[in-house]
Amino acid sequence: MPLETALTFCQFDRISHLTPGQWNTLSATDNPFLGWHFLNNLETHVDLEAHGWIPCHSVAFRNGIPVAAIPLYIKTNSHGEFVFDYMIADACYRTGLDYYPKLVSAIPFTPVTGPRLLHAPDLDDAENISRQLLQYVREWCTEQAMSSLHLLFCDETTLNAPATDFLLSRFTWQYHWTNRGYDSFDDFLQHLTARRRKQIRRERRSVAEQNIAVEILEGEDISAAHWGVFYDFYCSTFERKWGEPRFTLPFFEALTRDMPEAITLFLARHKGRYVAGSFTMKSARILYGRHWGCNGWFPNLHFELCYYQTIDYCIRKRLCCLDAGVQGEHKLLRGFLPVRATSMHWFSHPEFMRVVEDFFNRESSHVNAQIAALTRHNAYNSRMEPGK
Repeated sequence: MPLETALTFCQFDRISHLTPGQWNTLSATDNPFLGWHFLNNLETHVDLEAHGWIPCHSVAFRNGIPVAAIPLYIKTNSHGEFVFDYMIADACYRTGLDYYPKLVSAIPFTPVTGPRLLHAPDLDDAENISRQLLQYVREWCTEQAMSSLHLLFCDETTLNAPATDFLLSRFTWQYHWTNRGYDSFDDFLQHLTARRRKQIRRERRSVAEQNIAVEILEGEDISAAHWGVFYDFYCSTFERKWGEPRFTLPFFEALTRDMPEAITLFLARHKGRYVAGSFTMKSARILYGRHWGCNGWFPNLHFELCYYQTIDYCIRKRLCCLDAGVQGEHKLLRGFLPVRATSMHWFSHPEFMRVVEDFFNRESSHVNAQIAALTRHNAYNSRMEPGK
């Protein structure tokens, strides 16, 4: 693309102001959560504003053509972000500042790493355009009296972009399982310690002894009836733990219509009826475990549907990674390892920015120590430990 300088910038309250082709060209990734259809279905079928997510995507245009973008939301709370900042909000208020509203680049309710600075793949001056777009966003943030800008779960391209050099980095961790060329689930088990291998076999055997069968449905094989069953499970989990469900049944049904290649549903049957389900999405390399639910008490069924079936699926489909999301040290016992995740932050008040920078620096040493400690307690045989 020829090198040009004239850029215009816009804020859009709906992703549908761009066509799927325009947005997906900028995202240039097969990460399903960044695709136009996923974001559009969120805005169409989920009351984002009621949950504190107000879309305001920033887009840079050159000669009327979108050349760069940042998926953005005005946040009136911190729900559904998974980078926990309640102590920062409290500190902000104690200094006499308002923390909300703030500006967040992330996928609502989805702690999945991905690019946050999007641009056309053939730009000669992508670095300069990204810097200008971020500067526009920062100025807009200040004009709208928002306290801060946050880019959550950033991938390496975003973290290493020179345009983000004014942002502070903050670290947390997730749990991922890595496919190291296993031929089968049993081959994977051979790389674990004898104790963990026996534990997993015992847990899987207990599910089979309960006469539970697992059904795996992909894409267009998932009917409206299947979604109805899963949605009941999904809602029951929220009602027990967090209150109101985030997603709606029409949202799930639309995924099958608009992006069937990215959807896999694991359903468990007991005595001829469905009793539990696990919802995943995938790219060409990664399976993302997202939501699960169950309508009764079936020992070890959560492990079977969310971990063992999905690991086996990754091995059979030659997927490289299973992203099991945040939290859950029990995942270590089942072959997952902690992986550092990074977010980036800017605060409009200079003095508060310095205070938060000091906090992040002190926090990072504790996060690194925790990741190291968790890694030491992994389930792998020391002779076959990942990375050796």
